[in-house]
Amino acid sequence: MDKVVILARVSTDKQEYQRQLTELREYCSKVGWEVVREFANKVSGAKRNKERPEIVELIEFVKSNDIRRVVCLEISRLGRNTLEALRIIQALNEHKVSLFVKNYNLETLTPDGNVNPVASLITTILLEIAQMERLTIKERMASGRNQYIAKCRAEGIKMGRPSTYRKSESKYREQYAKEIALLHKGISLRNVRAITGTSINTLRKLCQILK
Repeated sequence: MDKVVILARVSTDKQEYQRQLTELREYCSKVGWEVVREFANKVSGAKRNKERPEIVELIEFVKSNDIRRVVCLEISRLGRNTLEALRIIQALNEHKVSLFVKNYNLETLTPDGNVNPVASLITTILLEIAQMERLTIKERMASGRNQYIAKCRAEGIKMGRPSTYRKSESKYREQYAKEIALLHKGISLRNVRAITGTSINTLRKLCQILK
């Protein structure tokens, strides 16, 4: 029985990756693959691979645990852009670990462990399409926001938070509990930012609260 790991990811806290996990578990069971580990996270699509601990941990895990393949639902789950995703695939290929994309029944390696040239071409095309779709959505959102701002200004509507708004210390502690725990351990602002994605300015405010 082939040993596999599952990779699931969503881009925002409002999304849920449980559906991905359920579908992939059922598929692996059906084809007789043994799922030995699951790597799942909610992470911004703008983060680089080195800022995604689940990707770093996945690569290390497959290298040392005789894993046959990594299973994901969609190719867009791999990374923020084509280059980032291809780097992950290359790292897996170097250790004879195939990436299986369920939605396209696509394997990046052949049964004898060689790179599948057809899969490589299709994978690159799919990643480029996914990246183009993300850029299109981003442009539409920016356009809609600019139109809204222009309309508010034309109608004299004041935007943004009230000038008296100030987040309480308890609210900061509640919202940034993970960041505070890392700072308590003496981890640098830069490393905390890499782990959590929280801005340096916010981390500096947290440092002030902790003093």
